[in-house]
Amino acid sequence: MKIEKNKVVGFHYTLTDDDQNVVDTSLNHEPLTYLHGHHGIIPGLEEEMNGKMLNDSFKVRIEPEKAYGNYNHDLVFEVNRSNFSDPDDLEIGIQVQGQMQENEPPVLLTVTEIKEDTVILDGNHPMAGQTLNFDIRIVEIRDASPEEISHGHAHGPHEHHH
Repeated sequence: MKIEKNKVVGFHYTLTDDDQNVVDTSLNHEPLTYLHGHHGIIPGLEEEMNGKMLNDSFKVRIEPEKAYGNYNHDLVFEVNRSNFSDPDDLEIGIQVQGQMQENEPPVLLTVTEIKEDTVILDGNHPMAGQTLNFDIRIVEIRDASPEEISHGHAHGPHEHHH
């Protein structure tokens, strides 16, 4: 069976940066599972998965445009500390939920700097602008259930929707 739209795919991965530092891995954990063709993983990786078979192992380099996008300096801004319910609990690196514009869904913003009266927030994905290097091993390919297809994502072994 090969990977194509509406197949549930399970894979192990190790993600490294360009200096070969391990950023994330599924080894010693459950494999990552997604529904192919429904944008459940970054676009460049989903493209590379197309047509692969069970037990295939491969390395792939994904440029920022097909991963988390290029870094956008317009998504970095300064807000008053008084906007936060607990301004004294802020720490560099934590993520807070915020709204970029009215009537838009909330987004995660990373606190990058704390000044006396203001806080610098970054709305970019933490991996925006980075090239991602994956080492992949396909460990599962199966037909998706009608429920998974209608929901647009794979369901784990213990996941039930009512």
